[in-house]
Amino acid sequence: MIGLADVRAAQARIAGKVLRTPSVPSSALSRATGCDLVLKLDNLQAVGSFKERGAANKLALLTESERARGVITVSAGNHAQGVARHASLLGIDAVIVMPRFTPTAKVTRTAAWGARVVLQGDSFAEATIHAHALCESEQRVFVHPYDDPAVMAGQGTLTLELLEDAGRFDTLVLPIGGGGLIAGGAAAAVEMCPGIEIVGVQVENYSSLAGFPGPETMPPGGATIAEGVAVLQIGRQPLDVVRRHVSRIATVSERAVEDAITLLAEGAKQVSEGAGAVALAAILSDPARFRNRRVGIPICGGNIDSRILANTLLRSLLRDGRLLRLIMDIPDRPGVLADISTIIGERGGNIIEVLHQRLFSAPSVQAAELEVMLEARDAAHAEEIAAALRERYIVRQA
Repeated sequence: MIGLADVRAAQARIAGKVLRTPSVPSSALSRATGCDLVLKLDNLQAVGSFKERGAANKLALLTESERARGVITVSAGNHAQGVARHASLLGIDAVIVMPRFTPTAKVTRTAAWGARVVLQGDSFAEATIHAHALCESEQRVFVHPYDDPAVMAGQGTLTLELLEDAGRFDTLVLPIGGGGLIAGGAAAAVEMCPGIEIVGVQVENYSSLAGFPGPETMPPGGATIAEGVAVLQIGRQPLDVVRRHVSRIATVSERAVEDAITLLAEGAKQVSEGAGAVALAAILSDPARFRNRRVGIPICGGNIDSRILANTLLRSLLRDGRLLRLIMDIPDRPGVLADISTIIGERGGNIIEVLHQRLFSAPSVQAAELEVMLEARDAAHAEEIAAALRERYIVRQA
């Protein structure tokens, strides 16, 4: 069972090798959530994630003979980059096994640190089996992504810095994948701030602790935007720490994670991957539990594909009513498009895309179907524009 002393030793060991990231209050997010929210910005690390903390600590503890054998690990991306970077800095040969679903950005960045990347398996479990087989055949040192005291202690330095820099908190909210971050963080926090509430967060498809403090369950797995916490079962050693120190476990939906990514981008001006946003998603999903409390959360990763980020922001805009899609039946005569543009423009709407269809969907040869995508300030503004159009045209879908 690791404790504060282990985390402090890890902090000293990796000092100067990883960034001491800022702990910043966010007034915008505090207003949105109703709590006094402080963000620990580990998305600013060299590899874009807290994961290099544990990797740096583990590799620093290897003997010379172990370094000479080389290392191998399995990861959906962030631990991979951490191991690859710190192996490169120490001159250690590294092999990284990654599931085939790993985002391209994470694969590319891992390879850029000089590691040999092997894409294998349609799940983290399948990738792990392959990594252990390679480890045995090549006689490498296996660097576990979470079920290792040295890795757990290294991850705990994030929480240690947060408490040192920002002071006491009522609650810490920490994501759970394999459990390294919450185990290391809880070990540090309970000794530094007796009585602090520690909340763990999992996504629905990977919620093995949904019945906490009862026994683990086997979640369904599957697709998630938070692939960094897409681990079916928490590690054995992290689970021991969680059962001793964690107050409760929250489970969040995919939509909540998407909304959290958007709020971080718009409100805090921070780019976060899905796993980095799950702590905020837990607060957004149950704000009453956190209201008027001082809460610390890590933005623990920023490695998100640009396409996924763009689609997430657009999906949130659609749900918020700030993007509106209208399909209208209009008479096929000159001036109609100009009139529709005027109605939208006079009410402050911004037309993004127009599709004018005469042949395939129009109800009459003298009519046409018009599809308009427009931007509005909010849902009420969007409805105001739609209502004005309905006064003069048939709006079939909005």
